[in-house]
Amino acid sequence: MQPMDEVYRQHARTVYRYLLSLTRDADAAEELTQETFYQAIRSSERFDGSCAVSTWLCAIAKNVLSAYRRKHPETEELGEQEMLSPSAEEETVESAGRLELLKKLHALREPYREVLYLRAFGGLSFREVGEVQGKTENWARVTFYRGKELLRKEVEEDE
Repeated sequence: MQPMDEVYRQHARTVYRYLLSLTRDADAAEELTQETFYQAIRSSERFDGSCAVSTWLCAIAKNVLSAYRRKHPETEELGEQEMLSPSAEEETVESAGRLELLKKLHALREPYREVLYLRAFGGLSFREVGEVQGKTENWARVTFYRGKELLRKEVEEDE
């Protein structure tokens, strides 16, 4: 693996955006990003190269967030900061508005919500999403498509 300072420079933004999409709180996402890289440094010898570094980091970030939420159950729904990836369908964004779309995305049941977050905010490939979830690339594609369809139906119902 490359030196950790290089890994940080290349992947910190991806990890931060992923955590921000899950927490909707910039301060919490920043703190959790730092904790993610701390944990990555502590466990770097266990990285075997079987997945992309970004996939490995997002898996660590997911675990860090889970641990944080277990310790702070009152912060299950962190913050009200909004963010939307430009990769989301422009037509849907324009018709529903950013905040309403994010609310609908956040209300999706798992695993759809997390797969959409990983793709839209984390910028991960379907292969990487599958790796983070412990599933196949095909599972990630199908789940993403189904989640996107559920989200589209929610938006259309409100129009």
